[in-house]
Amino acid sequence: MKVLKSIISEELNSLKEDIELKFYCENHLSGIIEKEEVIIWLNNVRAINSEIQMIEQYTGEEEWLLSPRLGELVDIKTKEALELLQKGTSHRMVFEEKHFKYIIVGGGVAAGHAAMEFTRQGLHPGELAIISKEGVAPYERPVLSKSYLFPNEAARLPSFYVCDEDYKKKRLLPQWYVNKGIELILGTEVVKTDLASKTLTVASGRIFRYGTLIIATGSEAIKLTDTGVQGADAKNIFYLREIIDADELVKGMKRKYKGKAVVIGGGVISLEVAAAMRINGFDVSLLYRKPWFMHELFTPAIASFYEKYYSDKGIKLIKGADVVGFETASNGELKTVKLKNGKALQADIVVVGIGGRPLTALFKGQVEEEKGGIKTDGLFRTSVPDVYAVGDVATFPAKRYGDMRRVAQVDHARKSAEQAVKAIKASEDGDFNIEDYDYLPFSNSSYFDLSWCFYGDSVGEPMMFWDKRTTSTTKPKFVTYWYHDGSVVGAFLEGGSAAEERGLAAMVRLRPTVPKDELARKGVSFATALWLMHNALIY
Repeated sequence: MKVLKSIISEELNSLKEDIELKFYCENHLSGIIEKEEVIIWLNNVRAINSEIQMIEQYTGEEEWLLSPRLGELVDIKTKEALELLQKGTSHRMVFEEKHFKYIIVGGGVAAGHAAMEFTRQGLHPGELAIISKEGVAPYERPVLSKSYLFPNEAARLPSFYVCDEDYKKKRLLPQWYVNKGIELILGTEVVKTDLASKTLTVASGRIFRYGTLIIATGSEAIKLTDTGVQGADAKNIFYLREIIDADELVKGMKRKYKGKAVVIGGGVISLEVAAAMRINGFDVSLLYRKPWFMHELFTPAIASFYEKYYSDKGIKLIKGADVVGFETASNGELKTVKLKNGKALQADIVVVGIGGRPLTALFKGQVEEEKGGIKTDGLFRTSVPDVYAVGDVATFPAKRYGDMRRVAQVDHARKSAEQAVKAIKASEDGDFNIEDYDYLPFSNSSYFDLSWCFYGDSVGEPMMFWDKRTTSTTKPKFVTYWYHDGSVVGAFLEGGSAAEERGLAAMVRLRPTVPKDELARKGVSFATALWLMHNALIY
């Protein structure tokens, strides 16, 4: 009897008090899946306490309780108490988990803009958590390949935390999340997901439960080590995706100041990094496989302009280059970049920008996938209830083009995150009239004193026009329209003003039907004139 009383008074009742405190006092636990099981367990603990009290009360009054029957009864109740103790320990582990109404996995631009939209939609403190492998609050990644690498007045946090465009471009500092009751769980990697039970497990073993999940894991840089390139693990080979990568690159640039730099890749990040390296005084070679860089977007005419500009800045362009290996010195540092054609380039530092890969591995086999991403509908709902995917990882229906697309652009990351949150809140409010995502593709970049933007689709016949006011002493300005089935479906502008860029976007969204000769006659001014006329008709 003493053993039984010890189990109940010292262990079981202590556990009961702990669970009662958490279960009835912490509001966010009231909706857990195990709610009914916990209530039954608490009732059973109360019942066994009452039974033990009754046994003690009648032990001295009933002779039969002094018989072997008492021993049997105590054995039965001891077994029940031990089972309750084991079950209660399991329940307490549930309470030691963190529970949130909403969880965002990922800490990039999409996560920050989703958090912003939640607050606009009436978020309550304690409802939202952001779990990010990175150690800093959500920030604007495009800065990393541009001003973060500059030798003078380099961008540093807090200057490029995610920005609230609707409120005086206010930066969302870490304190903003605290003030809004949003829990930033930083430096924490999710290593396992179970979408059926709505649980996430992080590297420490801790478990998080959610009501609604937003997958905003973004992409990872494709590495030459993934493709088996010999020597690709040499020192001073860098990739650029997160702020920690940028910090390592900056350290490498300082160690090899004004040395020989090789940038591998012909995409946006490679071009931006090559420009930044040249500004830092490096002897830069830019290698890419295609006949011209930015091959998927730039026409030969557009590429020709930028390639000449880069060459004039002293950057060596090596087209059709295929890197097959690296030679290293005895200390493991990079020495030479070897090309497939047998040539070799001396290099003190290499930056690789050969594309990205969406981070979907955590969700394999649990959600439908398409075109390398997680398949969603126009509200960014996945095939699993209460699970949304946004940004780089989402393959969504492009409403205006009638196909499925995966877009790895910061503009889409922002807008898809906002759309998903609006859809979540509308669903909770019983509003089923929210419109599907209607995204107008947008990308932009800047190098040296050049700056371009692109809207729409690069299909059809490209038509390039220079601004008639451009001279040898002015900044270059030109536009390229993509003409398809009598309409303008895409447009590229170099050197435009903010008003001209807005006009370009509005014009492409309208997809105007226009004769080619009118485009040729108006050139750069066509988009702005159409935008102004459209606004005048509206107002």
